[in-house]
This record gives sequence, structure tokens and C-alpha cells, in this order.
Amino acid sequence: MGSQNQVDVDRRSKASEKLASLVQSRTETLSLLTDLAGRQPFDSEPDTEQALRRFCEALIDYTASAHFQLYRYLSDNRERRQSVLAVADRIYPMIVESTDVILRFNDKYESMSLDNSVEFLAMDLSNLGECLAERIQLEDQVIKAMGGAIH
Repeated sequence: MGSQNQVDVDRRSKASEKLASLVQSRTETLSLLTDLAGRQPFDSEPDTEQALRRFCEALIDYTASAHFQLYRYLSDNRERRQSVLAVADRIYPMIVESTDVILRFNDKYESMSLDNSVEFLAMDLSNLGECLAERIQLEDQVIKAMGGAIH
């Protein structure tokens, strides 16, 4: 019985580490979004393009982190609590939708010169910001269900 408790403690400890990594990645992404949005009105200067590239990299890292740190953990049957799985099952389709929005934004701006898209960037960032806000609320529901602290 004692060794099963240790396995559960170890599993929960690893889950907490994964959640902390996700929250850190998310915080970094939001910081870069704030920095980029603060550069309005946008121009196609190299420093704006560089800020956009850094943001896109962080955005994709965060999205991958969410997938691998949280959803893969749950889908690989490492989580046994039905209450956590129920929350994850309910919100996962909405997370997939937000991932699609994120990937479309990244595909549009990752390699395109701002000369061709600078007039769309403010609107696209606004839409992405709303998507990220909804996604974070959804992720926080899973984190809370897992008993994790949200920072």
C-alpha cells in the first residue's frame, strides 16, 4: 500500500512540474504579446518584424507545451481521477479550435514580410488575444481540477 502511495505522489509531482512549465511558457508568450501589441501603430521595420518572430516562436512553444505537458499527459492515461478527465474531455474540443487559430496566425506571420501584411496585424493580434484569453480560462479549469496552483 505504501509503494502505491509513493507512485501516486511521484505521478502528481511530475504533473505539477508539467503544469508549472506550461504556466511559465504561457506567461512568457503573453509578455511577448503585450510587447508586440505595444508597438502599435505597426510598421514593417526590422525591430517590429523581430518582435513578431519572437512572439510567433513563443506562441508555438506554448501551444506545443500545452499539448505535451497537459493534454498528452491526460490522454496517455496517466491521470486516473475521473473528475479531471471529465473536465479535460469537455474542454478539449475548444482547445483544438484555439490551436487551429494559433497555427493559422503563425502560418500567416511566421515567414511573411510585414510589408505585405502590416495593415492586418493589429486586427489579427486582437483576435488572437481573445482566443488566447479563452484558451487560458479553459486550461485553468484543467489545472484547477488537477489541484494545481495557477500563477
